[in-house]
Amino acid sequence: MSVAWDDIGGLVDAHERFLAGSPVESDVRDSVLDSWKRCRSAGLEPHRLLVRYTADVALDDRLQRAVDPVLTELSASLADVGMTIALCDGQGRMVQRLGGDRQLCESLDAVQFAPGFDASEQVVGTNGIGTALAERGPVYVVGREHFADCLQPFACAGAPVRDPLSGRIEAVLDLTCLRDQGDPAMVGMVREAARDIEARLLEQATERERALLAAYRRADGHVRGWPKQPEYLPPGPEHLPLGPDGGALGRLDLAVLREKAEELIAAPHRTLDQITLPSGRTATLLRRQVRGAAGESGVAVEARILGGPRLSHLRPAPSDVQPQPPSTQAAARTSAPSKPTEPSKPTEPSEPIEPSKPTEPIEPSAPSGPTTAPASVPPQPLPRPAPQSTQSTQAPPAPEPRPRPAPDAVTHTAVPPPGPVTRPEPDGDRGGGGEGEDVGAEGWLLLVGEPGVGRLAMLARRRLGLLHDASVRIGTTLDVTRTAEELAEVTVPRFADFVAVDLPDSVLRGEEPEALGGRTALRRVAIRAVRKDPHNLYDVGDPVEYLPSTPQARSLETRQSVLEPVLAEAGGWIAQDPERLERVLAAGIHSLITVPLRARGTTLGVVSFYRSLQPASFEDDDLSLAQELAGRAAICIDNARRYTREHNTALTLQRSLLPRGRPEQSAVEVAYRYLPAQAGVGGDWFDVIPLSGARVALVVGDVVGHGLHAAATMGRLRTAVHNFSSLELPPDDVLTHLDDLVGRLDRGEGWAAESSPDSGIVGATCLYAVYDPVSRRCTLTRAGHPQPAVVAPDGTVAFLDLPSGPPLGLGGMPFETVELELAEGSQLVLYTDGLVEDRHRDIDTGLDKLRAVLACVDRPPEETCEAVLHALLPARPGDDVALLVARTHTLGSDRVAQWDLPSDPAVVSRARVAVTERLAAWHLDELAFTTELIASELVTNAIRHATGPLQLRLLRDRALICEVSDGSNTSPRLRRARTEDEGGRGLFLVAQLTERWGTRYTPEGKIIWAEQPLP
Repeated sequence: MSVAWDDIGGLVDAHERFLAGSPVESDVRDSVLDSWKRCRSAGLEPHRLLVRYTADVALDDRLQRAVDPVLTELSASLADVGMTIALCDGQGRMVQRLGGDRQLCESLDAVQFAPGFDASEQVVGTNGIGTALAERGPVYVVGREHFADCLQPFACAGAPVRDPLSGRIEAVLDLTCLRDQGDPAMVGMVREAARDIEARLLEQATERERALLAAYRRADGHVRGWPKQPEYLPPGPEHLPLGPDGGALGRLDLAVLREKAEELIAAPHRTLDQITLPSGRTATLLRRQVRGAAGESGVAVEARILGGPRLSHLRPAPSDVQPQPPSTQAAARTSAPSKPTEPSKPTEPSEPIEPSKPTEPIEPSAPSGPTTAPASVPPQPLPRPAPQSTQSTQAPPAPEPRPRPAPDAVTHTAVPPPGPVTRPEPDGDRGGGGEGEDVGAEGWLLLVGEPGVGRLAMLARRRLGLLHDASVRIGTTLDVTRTAEELAEVTVPRFADFVAVDLPDSVLRGEEPEALGGRTALRRVAIRAVRKDPHNLYDVGDPVEYLPSTPQARSLETRQSVLEPVLAEAGGWIAQDPERLERVLAAGIHSLITVPLRARGTTLGVVSFYRSLQPASFEDDDLSLAQELAGRAAICIDNARRYTREHNTALTLQRSLLPRGRPEQSAVEVAYRYLPAQAGVGGDWFDVIPLSGARVALVVGDVVGHGLHAAATMGRLRTAVHNFSSLELPPDDVLTHLDDLVGRLDRGEGWAAESSPDSGIVGATCLYAVYDPVSRRCTLTRAGHPQPAVVAPDGTVAFLDLPSGPPLGLGGMPFETVELELAEGSQLVLYTDGLVEDRHRDIDTGLDKLRAVLACVDRPPEETCEAVLHALLPARPGDDVALLVARTHTLGSDRVAQWDLPSDPAVVSRARVAVTERLAAWHLDELAFTTELIASELVTNAIRHATGPLQLRLLRDRALICEVSDGSNTSPRLRRARTEDEGGRGLFLVAQLTERWGTRYTPEGKIIWAEQPLP
């Protein structure tokens, strides 16, 4: 929703129409419209609010500890921006408000947007906080999108904060600023902040985890040579384990450590594991059984890094802190809620939890399952891991003391417990005791948890979330390429680090794809990667032809997904391009899943999922998830392909029914444009029809609706206009006949109308104009169509005040005409309503903008068309647009000759002489004989069979035109004379000697004309 639309009144009108009960579905975003409807159902009044106030609103300690560091960082980043941060509880009551300049804060206080006040939707209407709660997702509300009048000067973006374990909305985060400073990017900022809070919620330990940690610390009997658990230091980069060069362990090293520890916890028969980290160092992991005092059973994994200096988490304690026995320290950190232990020294202000606070009880609605416990030294690669990362915690199961069996699953990375700690001196007896171990290496607790289904439960939850997002975000448009891009966007980086979608060109064109297999030519349609130019793979638009040995070719041929967990060992994949793919492997790509895109029994292409930054290789569960994602995307791609085919068919039909090129005529210089609607083809059309006497007819029409039916109806009406024009009917008679035709189409033309989506009222508008370059007179009439514009040679723009007339098909009302004289070089601008009116702009605004664009002196029609479309239309208009610009010319007196003749047979000879002399002056002596004969026959017939004044006229245009007018309304007809007839051969001779001839009626009588091509 652009702020500009609000500025010009679109939202103002939509809001007022909604309050008045008028439909506004096409004018307002769905989320905002749904909120307005809920507000109206709740009985809210925009001009009056009764905001509730609750004193001492607060979040629980667990949530507040997760929120504080995120808000501190967000406030610092917005320190120089006129924006305020609001934190509300799960009911929409504001807990605190941070930041914002003085003007903004005073404005917010004036509307009771302050701590303690209720911002829920049912109280204050559409806003960032209340609507985010109601929609259960991020929202952006700006200006008139607010339901309440008092909130309309603001722009706000809100996002809910969920408990990652239970899924409940615990709080709402909101960014608010003045409307002129609003930006839709605020949604991304508040969404990321909410995710950071959710990540910190995962890091906090539960009561069960603390019990397991306390049991681990109280336990004795460490294996010989294995160091005892070092004490906890606050997390931070300076406390991470050091690498061989003295730097902190890399993020990939820590991720591998956590994953291997999870596997070790889940392995019931393994106690030791030695791994090589990506940095080249060696790590040893030890698995130990742990049982808490209340019967909680679990497993602890200790880690030791070999090949480097002592770890930085073991440092001499400060002189003002005395070491405590391990049992005392453990008691200070893991005391039960009923007996909180007061520490001897308070923690630093940066500590997230006060030591005097009791341990939080477990939420009864939290899902049961295995849990994780905090480690004394957290190996954290990032200050705030994302909720979907492998660092997570699970709520404990029901308080059953008996241990659980250990299935093939592992728990998740634990985080340190809160509370004050002391830092003991390094124990000289600690260190390596085994062969080849570095004496300087020290170990630390990496994970504490139970060997249950925690990891699988968390992965299942994440996969369900990914599938849900895929169902919402894939297939939002009926565009094949965009749908493929959406598949890639959803899966990176949550599932893969690099995704490529390859489709054949036939699918992109909407055609049925042929059988795909090895050596099938595909085209890379979409790419999404964590890194900008990640792996030297094919780029978007490149043709791709896979070798039969590649996983992609096997997927296409067998119609089955292929998993390559270790790409370095996949020779068939490397054979595609060994030199290039060796660089790909060197860049870090290590695992691949290829899935054929199949829908309705047809293979549409293939999608490739790669992993590089994620150290874990793809597994069978990942293969199932990839198949589900690709299956959903394939259905959407096939829908888009079918739509593309139907759209192309309709567009081809429509373009075949529209004019091709410009007709040969000299009356006007024309330029035209036709733009189909974004939603599909429609029924707009235009036409330039040469008429007799060097005249020209200009037509613009619009059939209501879109699709094949509208295009076909447009073709029928355009053909009818041509036929009616060939009868030389006046403009009002043409529209009368057209109106009768549309009425017959509505009635099924005498046949029973079928019950189909295309049946029913046709509905159409039309404007018909005839310009005569000899008299410079233009006659216009319209049927429900927008007014044409006339641009004078000096740049003056006027919209002609034509009588509107009813749209075609209603019948019963006559059509009125207006005749005006146009100066040479004037421009007549005809258009359909899609040019000046859409859902974001009313017609008056569009006409004013059109007037401003047309006010230009001596601009060619082609440049006029370009300027009008550039100024008034978006890239993809919502409705069809037809534009016709005609600059008038005149047929000068040097190219026109006319004589008034008396009704006397003796005048025929004088007419022949006059015609011969004029043709000689025009250097058309070759046409003298035939033209003299044509003029003689037409004048003789008029004298014999007609009445009133006679006139003979010659026009030298693209053809030589001979016209004879009289005062009779009877039309001559061509007949074949018998051998014994003395007359009846005049018109037959005229028809044989001319290219075409005919009769047209005037208010004074009729004109018989004949045309000959110029030599």
